[in-house]
Amino acid sequence: MKTINLEILTPYAKYFSGEVEYLEVLSEKYRLGIYPEHAPLITTVVVSHILVKMNGETIKYATSGGVMYIKENNEVTLLLESIEKSDEIDLERAIKAKERAEERLNHIDDTIDVTRAQAALSRALNRINIFEK
Repeated sequence: MKTINLEILTPYAKYFSGEVEYLEVLSEKYRLGIYPEHAPLITTVVVSHILVKMNGETIKYATSGGVMYIKENNEVTLLLESIEKSDEIDLERAIKAKERAEERLNHIDDTIDVTRAQAALSRALNRINIFEK
């Protein structure tokens, strides 16, 4: 069976490097299912889930976004702001982050960065959703 050589990098470290059977990511416009022999592509990845299938098992991750580069020869590189496997998510921390972001958005004044609060809320909701599924 053909596989994809997947490398996942964050600003802090190499998170993963190995062979996978399938990869699913969300770009701004599309849900992309990546199988071996996929055409080369560069796209953004939004705050969402990432699915990776390897050794017959599907693993779900939360990401806060980044860039995906599909090269020829079944090589895919994900450059991500952050990534967490579903069982690595700290649910209590995600719930507190959600509550803080909602509080900021409910009491907007000149000191609140609305875009930053909305992004924090999006990341927190994504983590909670992935943890619960």
